[in-house]
Amino acid sequence: MKTKRSPISVIAVIFKYFMLIGASLIALIPVCVCILTAFKTTDEYNNSSVLDLPKSFLNFENFKIAFQQANMLRGFLNTAIVLVVVLTASIFISAMLAYVLNRFKFRGNGIIQNLFMFASLIPGIATQVTVYQIMYSLHLINHIYGYIIVLMGTDIISIYIFLQFFENLPVSLDESAIMDGCTYFGVFFKILFPLLKPAIVTSLVLKGVSVYNEYYMSNLYLQDRNLRTISTALYTFTGPYGNQYNYICAGVIITIIPILILFLVFQKQVYGGMAAGAVKG
Repeated sequence: MKTKRSPISVIAVIFKYFMLIGASLIALIPVCVCILTAFKTTDEYNNSSVLDLPKSFLNFENFKIAFQQANMLRGFLNTAIVLVVVLTASIFISAMLAYVLNRFKFRGNGIIQNLFMFASLIPGIATQVTVYQIMYSLHLINHIYGYIIVLMGTDIISIYIFLQFFENLPVSLDESAIMDGCTYFGVFFKILFPLLKPAIVTSLVLKGVSVYNEYYMSNLYLQDRNLRTISTALYTFTGPYGNQYNYICAGVIITIIPILILFLVFQKQVYGGMAAGAVKG
């Protein structure tokens, strides 16, 4: 026998679905507009509404122009170099810092952790004047390794993710390994680090997305056209007399494709790592 719902519960369900539909439209409409614009010629774009369909979805000229004129192949190469180096360094630095802070109790340990938390509250843009002066003094402007060094700075979120996982790993693992003659470096790299796979996946996802989408510092420190990353490559189609949005949208779709493929290939690992990172054992 079906229970009769009260009017309040019916209204709540309607409101819930209304909010879900509204949120979906807010998320999907910009994507749809971008796809429609990417297939429009310049004349079509100038003489039609953003929601008007293009004359043909087989017109790939915009994608060809965006890829060639924005030098996107070079942008993908630079971004790949930055991603590999930054993610590798960030994972090891964050994991080792978390290992020291969790396993070694020394005077000032709590203060250091609180300082990391305090630093995370400071907007990154507020420190850019000082960072730029340091980069300029060290002659690191317009060098990809200088940009990599900036991005390799302490990743506070990753540190706390690894701290959370170290809390769930018993100290007896360390003690047993040390009694067998293992050094602290051996304990970390041979015993503990392989157990941090969920935390590593979570950190890779969060850091990788932020590095791939990073625009401000890339535009500030890599001003040479050959050093542009994929996030700044589309700046080619902007200018004081207007922006060529049909080429920009085509380029945006090109930049989305690699990430979409990677996500589809590794979605099980991503979901597994994120789910494990959200649970405290």
